[in-house]
Amino acid sequence: MDRALWISKTGLETQQTRMAVISNNLANVSTTGFKRGRGIFQDLIYQNIRQPGGQTSEDTNLPSGLMLGSGVRTVATEKIFSQGNFVLTENAFDVAVSGRGFMQILMPGGEIGYSRDGSFRTNDQGQLVTASGYIVQPGITVPANAQSISISNDGTVSAVIAGSIAQNQLGNIQLADFINPSGLQPVGDNLFIETVASGAPQVGIPGLGGLGTLVQGSLESSNVNVVEELVNMIEAQRAYEMNSKAVSAVDGMLRNLNQTL
Repeated sequence: MDRALWISKTGLETQQTRMAVISNNLANVSTTGFKRGRGIFQDLIYQNIRQPGGQTSEDTNLPSGLMLGSGVRTVATEKIFSQGNFVLTENAFDVAVSGRGFMQILMPGGEIGYSRDGSFRTNDQGQLVTASGYIVQPGITVPANAQSISISNDGTVSAVIAGSIAQNQLGNIQLADFINPSGLQPVGDNLFIETVASGAPQVGIPGLGGLGTLVQGSLESSNVNVVEELVNMIEAQRAYEMNSKAVSAVDGMLRNLNQTL
């Protein structure tokens, strides 16, 4: 019965983790470029009491074995990088990625971060930055006398300067892709960083080599499906209740055993 208590304990812990992941998804339902997460679980090691196929006599074998499980554990929380919906903002500095790829952002420590959040603006020096003030890479500086900004599907940033009718190219927004995006590490501020699991970034021009294209004046919304998350929440709640009842049942059995003996 001690085994049953510990098994139920692992079930309670994993459902708590699952609820935390679901809560984070729902909390970020309005976060630009957010990608929903999910918990991944595995059963624990089994105690092998009778081996399947073991001999019961000289000519007969066991058709099945006797193995007692030890419960469950959380082995990973994985991001799902499906495309979110586009929200039209008509802001010239807002950019959405349609397809694969991440925009590159220079983080304060000098490390490159990767983001699907294209809600850009300019700082006091005219540099294209994120809402946190992190500089977009490669760096693009918008002149103070720029009258209009144009960002093409392939990432070319152009501006019409006061007194001129010609488009002046300011730079290019490049995209980075990974062989395993789920291996990226989320660090907050709508940013991910490279890990060994994600592989090295493959940087290129939007629209080429399988990379997505850019859409100016739009933002990619969160890919969280509220209805799906609420259903998952109910399921996690019921699973937690069932594990709690298992703990109560074992407690009742132990109480009855103590009273009887």
